[in-house]
Amino acid sequence: MKQLQQQLKQIDGKSYKSYKQIQGKYSFQTYDLFIDYVQGDPFAAPSKIRVRIDDRHRPIDNDWKEEPRRKYYAEDRLTRAIAKTIAKTQTSVKGSGKSGMVAIDRPGQEILERTAVSFNENDVTVCLTVGLPANGRRINGKQAEKLFFSIIPEIMKQSVFTIKDEELEDACKLADQHQAIHDEMKKNGWISFVADGSVLPRESGISQRPMKEAVAFKSPEENRVSFSIPHREEPISGMALNKGIVLIVGGGYHGKSTLLNAMERGVYPHIKGDGREYVLTDPEAVKVRAEDGRRVTTVDISPFIKNLPHGTDTTTFTTENASGSTSQAANVIEALEAGADSLLIDEDTSATNFMIRDERMQELVVQEKEPITPFIDKIKQMRDDLNVSTILVMGGSGDYFNVADDVIMMDQYIPYNVTEKAKQIAAQYPNGRTASSEETFGALPARSFLPSSLQTRKGKKEKVQAKGQKKILMGAVDIDLDGVEQLVDTSQTRMIADIVMHLDKKGVLKQERSLHDLLDEIDQQFNEQGLASFAPFKDQHPGELARPRRFEIAATLNRIRTAKVKDLR
Repeated sequence: MKQLQQQLKQIDGKSYKSYKQIQGKYSFQTYDLFIDYVQGDPFAAPSKIRVRIDDRHRPIDNDWKEEPRRKYYAEDRLTRAIAKTIAKTQTSVKGSGKSGMVAIDRPGQEILERTAVSFNENDVTVCLTVGLPANGRRINGKQAEKLFFSIIPEIMKQSVFTIKDEELEDACKLADQHQAIHDEMKKNGWISFVADGSVLPRESGISQRPMKEAVAFKSPEENRVSFSIPHREEPISGMALNKGIVLIVGGGYHGKSTLLNAMERGVYPHIKGDGREYVLTDPEAVKVRAEDGRRVTTVDISPFIKNLPHGTDTTTFTTENASGSTSQAANVIEALEAGADSLLIDEDTSATNFMIRDERMQELVVQEKEPITPFIDKIKQMRDDLNVSTILVMGGSGDYFNVADDVIMMDQYIPYNVTEKAKQIAAQYPNGRTASSEETFGALPARSFLPSSLQTRKGKKEKVQAKGQKKILMGAVDIDLDGVEQLVDTSQTRMIADIVMHLDKKGVLKQERSLHDLLDEIDQQFNEQGLASFAPFKDQHPGELARPRRFEIAATLNRIRTAKVKDLR
């Protein structure tokens, strides 16, 4: 502490770059402070520091960290406490640029594995970003002293040292409950579970917080299940959707897409009080959509599209500018290639000609002239050949009644099971359309990304950087992730950017292996070595990172415009 105080006095008023001198480790009374990275300018990206608190000063119960799910739920709870304390703390540090800023990687409504707070064997480590104070581009040593010796200690005191054990225990109890629900889902073959009383609508289009005074969810009797979960006296009840083909139908603005949105985000656990904390979906479920203009590289879309004009090969389909139908076909195949067990589809974001061709259109445009085999003709093959389920929002075509296993109708945000009625209507009004004569879905690709795919160099520097939640800059190339709807946190995007750089620096793609195997290896490294193992600076501040799923990593690689791919089949 005294050494840091002395250094700040010595560099007061000097050029901002003199802050580099304070990098290092400093011992405070109840924690160690690590200044890992110092910004080069008061207006640049802020500095990175770590606070490490020994278990002697803030004990962390082994029950909170021995089981992986409990551990990251408890870490998430402490991260939120620190973020809340920062928001309440009046820093009152004066200066230019980002002077006096203190921040932690603040979570949203989802509970994700993060690097912001980590429970280690004998300590807790908190990763913060701070703006080192300056007047113009000169060091303001007095304000820096205030930052390090008053503000940061107070933030730690009011969060890490104040949070009650019961709050961390509550987070672990929620982890136990979510695990129990997932176990029940797996045992019974459910794709999704939506608890009675859940609040599905969100506050607004730009807020994921629950809508106030929304209609509470109530399961149809035909789909209602009830079972016991830990830390709860009464059994939990709600709607269970079985594996297979599930249609969600209903009029406009009655809650179809809201239900599907809750399910697509249900692949991630949600915090207590969110309204969706007991909405859980198969973690291997992937939302797919049409994505006009995206790059597609060597994808076998022939199960859906073949015999294109000019003899274009659809078993190794490549385009710089995919259409609605070819992009959605590629998105389906890529999801299956990455290991998806379930697909989530909304007709509002789908290509109509990819989803359906009715009998009149079949009569006018004969089969020999139509290269697209619509999704309706492959959906049962996916279920039967690949054991892949589909949840589909469909308000415009009753042809899907013929293939559905379950039909849920939303009426003023209340779901009703109308499967029997839908089947009666299908029998009463036969559609007469001709289904595809192909008996099987077709083989899935086993593609390998070549090392030349990753062009991380821009000029003399190598750089892969997230630009917000939906874009990564790789060298001089933008990777557009707008169509990747289950990428829910900017910290996931930062993590994917670090993974791309890691793959390039370590030469991982030189070892020819399928994308599926590559994703398995990445997941294994996450589980065994942690998120920070992909970060560029070992044993330092790992950055603001959160764990993405394998499917969003695959989606990023698939959208690289410089990708070079080889099919290993």
